[in-house]
Amino acid sequence: MYPVLFRIGDFTITSFGVMMFLSFVVGTWVLAKQFQKRGIDPEIAWDMLLWIALGGILGAKLYYIGLHLDDLAANPLRELTNRGGLVWYGGFIGGVSAFYWQVRKRNLPLAQTFDASAPGLAIAYAVGRVGCFLVGDDYGRPTDSWIGVAFPEGYPPTTAGYFRSIGTEISAQIPDTAVLAVHPTQLYEVAAALVMFAILWRLSGKLRPGRLFAVYMVLYAVERFMVEFVRAKTDFALLGLTTSQIASILLIAGAAVIWRRTANAPKPDAPAPPATATAGHR
Repeated sequence: MYPVLFRIGDFTITSFGVMMFLSFVVGTWVLAKQFQKRGIDPEIAWDMLLWIALGGILGAKLYYIGLHLDDLAANPLRELTNRGGLVWYGGFIGGVSAFYWQVRKRNLPLAQTFDASAPGLAIAYAVGRVGCFLVGDDYGRPTDSWIGVAFPEGYPPTTAGYFRSIGTEISAQIPDTAVLAVHPTQLYEVAAALVMFAILWRLSGKLRPGRLFAVYMVLYAVERFMVEFVRAKTDFALLGLTTSQIASILLIAGAAVIWRRTANAPKPDAPAPPATATAGHR
């Protein structure tokens, strides 16, 4: 665990912040490569970066606030500035919304452009989850398995007392201050995201326009739904499912709609003029 990489005076450089920055850069680099493959100016991807980052961070924060309205009312400043107050599904909604706005503003082909974003989203998620591991948050439930990892300086630390506070059954013989090993779900998700990236990269250009993004939605939804079973979570909403699992189900439903609506789209081998942005896109 390396929550803080280094300090310059009072300015702290955190591992999470660095990995979040790298996730946007790496994701945009892949997006640029995918744009180039589809005949879209790759420089447009870098022009979009700031807007996508702002949309993603804002969406993540708003989603978190929506899930913690009581905490917001009790301590607004802490909740608004809390580094942990970033939820991926909110970031996905905010980032995709900003991306959609940029696509429409630049008059880019909607289906092809969203397809181009799929591999970049997967690899960006892998990089971002490395940051979660380094800072020690978004971990799983206690485990006696050899793969378990303890986070004594986690966010929060993986103590028996913390797990008792969220309703996890812990042996009464274990003191509250004991640090427990947990499922490193961050690393599970890194591995899953890398597999998703490989699949999406390989399928790129082989499906009808719009369907690669639908495949990404399904792959991510299934991965997130499964990992939630071992995550240390308290946000159970319906039928014993967490809010992220419910969101995963909705994401799969959305992917099914996209798949059905693209049934008559031209096949990848059909001749089509190269997609370009309108003049003055800068």
